[in-house]
Amino acid sequence: MMTRDNHKNGDQLSILGFGCMRFPMKGTGIDETRSIAMIRNSIEKGVNYFDTAYFYHGGKSESLLGKALRDGYRERVKIATKLPPFMLSKLEGAKKIFDTQLSRLQTDYIDYYLLHMLTDKPSYDRMVDMGVLKWMEELKEAGTIKNIGFSFHGSKNDFEQIVTAYPWDFCQIQYNYLDENNQATKSGLMLAHSLGIPVIVMEPLRGGRLVNNLPKEVLKTFQHYDKDRSPAEWALRWIWNHPEVHVILSGMSDEAQVEENICVAKDAPPNSLSEEELHIFDQVKTIMHEKTKVPCTACGYCMPCPYGVDIPGCFAAYNSKYLLEDKNARFKYLQTLGVLSKQPAFASVCTECGKCERHCPQNIEIRKELKVVRKEMEGVLFKTIVKGARTYLKLRKFKA
Repeated sequence: MMTRDNHKNGDQLSILGFGCMRFPMKGTGIDETRSIAMIRNSIEKGVNYFDTAYFYHGGKSESLLGKALRDGYRERVKIATKLPPFMLSKLEGAKKIFDTQLSRLQTDYIDYYLLHMLTDKPSYDRMVDMGVLKWMEELKEAGTIKNIGFSFHGSKNDFEQIVTAYPWDFCQIQYNYLDENNQATKSGLMLAHSLGIPVIVMEPLRGGRLVNNLPKEVLKTFQHYDKDRSPAEWALRWIWNHPEVHVILSGMSDEAQVEENICVAKDAPPNSLSEEELHIFDQVKTIMHEKTKVPCTACGYCMPCPYGVDIPGCFAAYNSKYLLEDKNARFKYLQTLGVLSKQPAFASVCTECGKCERHCPQNIEIRKELKVVRKEMEGVLFKTIVKGARTYLKLRKFKA
């Protein structure tokens, strides 16, 4: 297993991290026997970074990981888990969640602690105003938290604002060859690197869709170069080729995935892809681009929208629905473009002022396309669902 150096603290992190949100299931719950065996087997083969969160697997993921790391395994790994800002109304709520997490994980410290799923600058500001960042700093000083970071799902502009707002120990972004221009984007990755902030990558395979839902033309392109290299290996190698990436998180749900990913991670140094291999990705991205509904590159020139629409985010969700046959695209659209952010940023927020179109390098008819997105991604009950979800989350917030 190859490692990369976290220059901020000297940690040698395995380039493959175990994402603990897709454990194998047995009936309606986690298959504990298989999951624990997979975790321990991966540790024996060099994986030392495990990423979980407060609500993964309905709150069972942290507990399962805690069980798996008994018998001396805890001391061999780094645990990353997350605090959900959208469940907080007071600092006391954060403290209760953290105590629960320590208990579930059967540990007295967290190596990498993240603010979970920040979507915009206001969501970060709310944590500052609530005193959460100051509290996390106190825990770090006491050694109960080793590193403070955040995971991100939002627009390029918001990522830039958040990553420069605080001296983060690390950050976590969605990044793969399809999302090079989505969410934080490649420029966000480079910005974090320029600031000396280690980057953890999530969704390297887009939840498996860069393996199971690729257009046949893409599969043929990959196979023409190397018929024995799987789409998963292609996708992982593309990310590991970036020296700015420290760890890739893979949500492995069976033993075969663990074995394949570990095998690839034994020999995936940065800048190792040949010019011919990089050309293969250029061809693949061209095919994907041609099959994309809206040719948005998420450059951000159309932003900010004076009425709050996340234009690149709307197009990314819409494109994902059709390009990769993403059955969860509507849910993700609902979740990341308003339910968890300060204010809704959906296509239906658009007032058709046209300001965005004057700045679009691709000359996209943004107002027209947003109407299509609204029709495809929203429905008659959409606004009612959004309102209900936001109310529900507000009621779920911990109150001391």
